[in-house]
Amino acid sequence: MKHVATGDRNAYDRCIFHVLDHQGRALLILGLGVYPNVGVIDAYATLRVGDTLHAVRASDALGDDRMRLVVGPLRIEVAEPLRRLRLVCDDDALSYDLAWTADFPALWEPHHVQRRGDRLTLEGRRFVQAGSVAGVIRAAGEEFRVDAGEWTGTRDRSWGVRPIPGEEGGRLAEEHPTEGFHWIWCPVRFEDRFLMVIVQEDADGHRSLNEATLVRPGHRDRQLGWPQPEITYRPGTRHPERALIHLGDVRKPRELEVEILTSSPLAVGAGYPPADDWQHGTWRGRGWTDRRTYDLTEAHPLAAYGVTDHAARFRLDGRTGHGIFEHGSFGRHDPSGFTDFKSVAP
Repeated sequence: MKHVATGDRNAYDRCIFHVLDHQGRALLILGLGVYPNVGVIDAYATLRVGDTLHAVRASDALGDDRMRLVVGPLRIEVAEPLRRLRLVCDDDALSYDLAWTADFPALWEPHHVQRRGDRLTLEGRRFVQAGSVAGVIRAAGEEFRVDAGEWTGTRDRSWGVRPIPGEEGGRLAEEHPTEGFHWIWCPVRFEDRFLMVIVQEDADGHRSLNEATLVRPGHRDRQLGWPQPEITYRPGTRHPERALIHLGDVRKPRELEVEILTSSPLAVGAGYPPADDWQHGTWRGRGWTDRRTYDLTEAHPLAAYGVTDHAARFRLDGRTGHGIFEHGSFGRHDPSGFTDFKSVAP
C-alpha cells in the first residue's frame, strides 16, 4: 500500500460521494483522494443550495497510515467495508455528519483506458454503489435533516493512473490534440433495483466506454445493451435540461427518462479540471484548507469545459428513482451536431 506498482506521478486512489434530496433543494458532493507518487492527500465538499455553492477543500502531506481518511476538517470512516460509512465535515463554512448505508452490492464499472498517441494517460478501475443516507447538513445558517426516504446517496471508488496538473504534454499533446469528448455517467437508485449507465464517445461518435447494467438483489445482473441518449440542451449552451436514454434490451426495449433537478459543475469548487483555483493532487503545503462561496448565477466559463453533475429524477418501467446524471460534452461531437469547442445547441 505504501509503494504503488508504478512510478507514474499520476498514480491515484480516489472516491466521490453524491448526496441529493428528491426535490432538488440540495446537492452535496464530496470526495477524498491520495496521490502516492507526489505525496499528496486531499479532500473536498461542495453543497449547492439554490444558486449558491458552498465549498471546503483541504490538502496535506500523505502519511504512512492509509487507513486514516482525514484531511483538515473532512473525513471518511469505514464502519463496515462496502456496507456502512460515515461522512464528516466539521467546518464553520459547511458541516455535515452522515451515515451512508449501501442498499445494493458494489458494481464493477468497465475498465477505463485512454491514450494520447502511444502513451497511456488514464487507466482506472472503478466500482459504483447506491445507498441510503441519514444525518444532518449545515451551511450559511441553513440546516437539512437527511433521511433515507427523501434523500439518495451514490458513491464511486476508482484507482490507477489519471492526469494531475503540472506535467508538460510535450510532443504527444501537440501532435494528438483532443478534438472532442462526450461523456455520460449515470448511477440511479430505485426502491428495489439499481441502474448504471456509462457512455464515452470521441469526436466522431466512436464509443470507447459503454455500460448499461441493472442490479437486483437475488438476481443475476442484467446487461441492457447499447444505451442511446437523446439530450435536450438549453438553447445557446451544452447544459442538459432533460434526457431520454434508450436501453437496448432486445427482449424488452426500455426508455430511461431523466428530469434534471439541480446541477453542480465539478470545475467549480470540487477541484476537477479545468478548475483554475485548485485541482486534485496539487501540492499546497501541509495543513492547507480553503473555503469558497460561488454565485452560480454568474458566468463560470471554465465550467463549460468540464463535467457537470446533475441531481435528477428518473423514470423506468413505471418506477421512479433518483441519482446523478453526470454529463460533459466539449469540442466536436458529430452525433450531437457540435462542430468545435465553441459550438452550442441552437
